[in-house]
Order: sequence, then C-alpha cells, then structure tokens
Amino acid sequence: MAVLLSLLSAAVYGVGDFCGGMATKGASAAAVLLWSHGVGLLLIVAVMPFMSGTATTSDLVLGALGGLAGAAGVGLLYQALAIGPMIVVAPVAALIAAAIPASVGLVTGDRPGPAVGVGMTLALVAIVAVCAGGDRTLAPSLRRGVSGAIGAGVGFGLFFVALAATGDNAGLWPLLAARMASVSVMVLLALSGRIDPEIRRGPSRPLTASAGGLDLVANACYLLALRQGLLSVVAVLSSLYPVSTIVLARVVLGERFMAIQRVGIVLALAATALMATGGGI
Repeated sequence: MAVLLSLLSAAVYGVGDFCGGMATKGASAAAVLLWSHGVGLLLIVAVMPFMSGTATTSDLVLGALGGLAGAAGVGLLYQALAIGPMIVVAPVAALIAAAIPASVGLVTGDRPGPAVGVGMTLALVAIVAVCAGGDRTLAPSLRRGVSGAIGAGVGFGLFFVALAATGDNAGLWPLLAARMASVSVMVLLALSGRIDPEIRRGPSRPLTASAGGLDLVANACYLLALRQGLLSVVAVLSSLYPVSTIVLARVVLGERFMAIQRVGIVLALAATALMATGGGI
C-alpha cells in the first residue's frame, strides 16, 4: 500500500506541477502560489471534520515549518517552469527533493532490503536520465530555470523531512498547519504590497485552482505512505513525479523527448517494480 500511495502522490504531484507551471504563464508565481494554496486550505478545512487523528504541538509546528519550506519550493518551481523547459526543470527539482529525505532516512536508521535498495538507486538514476535531455545551450532562461529548480528541490526535500517527523496519529493535521502557515505568509505579503495577488488571464485561474487541489491530494497520499513505509523509499518513489510532468509537456506543449529520457522512464518503471516486490516497505 505504501508503494501505491507513493506512486499516486508522484503522479498527482506531476500533474499539479504542470498545471501550476502553465498558470504562471498568465500570472506571477507568487499569485499562483497564494491562490493555489488558498484552494488547498479550503479543501482540507472541508474534509477535516471527517478525518481522524490527534496532533501534538510538535506535529503542528513541524507541519507549519514544512509548509513554509514547501511553499518556497512550489513558488520557485512554478517560476522555473515558466522560464525553462519543463522536461529539464521538473527532474532537477525532483532529484534534489529525493536526495534530501532519502539521505535523512538512511542516516536515521532506514534499512531497505537489497531489492529495494537497488530499486532506489535505479529511481535516482531514472530522475537523472530524465533530466539529461532537453536544450544543452545553457541559455540565460535555462540557467535561471535550473537555478530555481535546485532551490525548489531543497524546499520540497525539507517539506518531506518535516512531514516524516510528525507522529503516526497526527492524521492530516500537519497538512492543515502547513497550508495555514503558507497562506498566512502569502496574504501578509500581498497586503504589504510585496507581491501582486491578481491573476489576470482567464486560463490561469482554473489551472491555479487545479494545481492547489492536486497538490493537496498528493501531499495527503505522501503523508499516508509515510505512515506505512520508510522515508527513504517513499521519498524516492514520490519524487518520480517528473514522469507525468514531462509526458504532459510532450502531449500538450509538444516538448520533445530525448532518447535518454525514454531510458529514464523505463528505469523508473523498473525501479518501481523492484521496490514494490522487494519488501522493506
């Protein structure tokens, strides 16, 4: 079940990131982040009465801190996706996002079985392979996109680690704290005039709302996967989200796959099979 939830979170993360990246073509990344997280906050408030779980103060603080790190990551990713090619930006962020919690998990005692360990290695190679394609010219837009993707990956990695540190009985309360923290900061920035909260282009509005809802669902799947599996493994599987992002970029935007990216997708499938059947999760 942990494998299934991790893969589901990856698929939904990828679609949500695509929607958010597309939305930033008609609005600022800050505006998309504000309204998408606002949608996520409304959704989680609506479902909380039907969910179980009891959170401690530590769970809420960790959720809030993770939410701020994750919000910074999402904002940087949306901006990077608007600047650089999605087939490069998304995998760079994913590689960093996978490496940080995987390292923390292994250092703190995760001991996946041999097959799972091989699968984790293949998954990281798959992310690198997917990242290897695309424009090699290092034009300014690509450099800025990759720089933003690295920052986004750090934010996501810290978010993943913070959620993993919450208690098993906390339910979705850490996610509520995360959304409350990120939305509060973004509203304060908007009220102070530091960001422009307006989304002017029509298509950006439904895309923003979709990104907010999908991101919340993906986070919930990730959190539930952590309750049943190892941080190091769940984080790597969840970080396979570039596969769905680049498939959408290929289908919708016509961005072309390189041969190495096709190899990366095959490796991702092989890694998933190994981790699903190898035990340890």
